[in-house]
Amino acid sequence: MASEVKIKICGITRIEDALVAAQAGVDLLGFNFYKKSPRYITPEAAASNCDDLRSQLGNACPILVGVFVNEVVGVISAITRKAGLNCAQLHGDESDAMLKELYGIGFKAIRPMNLAQALDDVNYFKPQFPTDERWPSLLLDAYHPNLYGGTGEEASTEVAVAVKRHTPRIMLAGGLTAENVGGRIQAIQPWGVDTASGVEVEGQPGIKDHAKIRAFVDAVRQS
Repeated sequence: MASEVKIKICGITRIEDALVAAQAGVDLLGFNFYKKSPRYITPEAAASNCDDLRSQLGNACPILVGVFVNEVVGVISAITRKAGLNCAQLHGDESDAMLKELYGIGFKAIRPMNLAQALDDVNYFKPQFPTDERWPSLLLDAYHPNLYGGTGEEASTEVAVAVKRHTPRIMLAGGLTAENVGGRIQAIQPWGVDTASGVEVEGQPGIKDHAKIRAFVDAVRQS
């Protein structure tokens, strides 16, 4: 039976990449609004892409996710409305209070240094886990002291397994490719997986390789 693990492709900057991902069976698409990211997209460009996706795909349109880093709630809400996004991924140092202010459309990404910090993060954010089952309760990314995601580094299997025990819907990120995602799914059994650099044209952040997208989806579905 094909795997039911949810698939998110993050760092979408072009409509052609988004359409290929959707047609390949991707469940969620991420648009990065962190200006320091090489995958940054303006709210106007994201809104245009999202309008095109909904127009062309209708009910088959994937869940559209805005990725934010240390942004204020007012800006997150404004961009989410402008682009017609379904939910917001908070990928910085945001508080549980910020999630509460987003009334269920926000979920937190964590980048713990070790197992103890990971479990502290889970306990801290658990009261604000979203109830909508179309997006994750929590996203686990690899730790990096300076970068907020998209590093290509893998999250610890030990940490991921421990976090999963306390999280209804954990999405695993960090260095996932078509070559390694099957093994990671077997070891961790996450609700979903997220990739950005793993499906990009070499050396071109934000530009997706369509063959890599299809290969990634196939690898997940066969895991």
